[in-house]
Amino acid sequence: MSLVKALKYQRWAILWTAVILVLCSLDLSDAGGKSSFFFTGFDKLAHLGFFYVLTILLFYGKIKFQHSYHFRSLTIFKIILISVVIGGGIELIQWKFFTYRSAEWWDFICDMLGCLMGVFSYVLLHLSNYEKQKV
Repeated sequence: MSLVKALKYQRWAILWTAVILVLCSLDLSDAGGKSSFFFTGFDKLAHLGFFYVLTILLFYGKIKFQHSYHFRSLTIFKIILISVVIGGGIELIQWKFFTYRSAEWWDFICDMLGCLMGVFSYVLLHLSNYEKQKV
């Protein structure tokens, strides 16, 4: 029952993961040369943003699940691990199943940078909240 309850609080992160999977499976080869919106490096920036938001949503769900804002290293490790699995899984899917997409190490690195930016944001906000409670 605890897993079902935990997943209930992670519904936004699960929904966002589905959005990431759909967007990372789109064939954007036609749009790349014709639109000024898709600049060089747009794909990397998108991966970074996707995983930043995913990390924030995972922390949000965890905070709501435990009804507190406790700082735990194990939570951070689990969220990084989830991001590694999702990011690596997306790259494997692009490599093995989509002929119009390719797996790239730089995409995975940007996924992890976005995740680490989310972790940094969480830690920074947590420390800010902790300082307010001490006063």
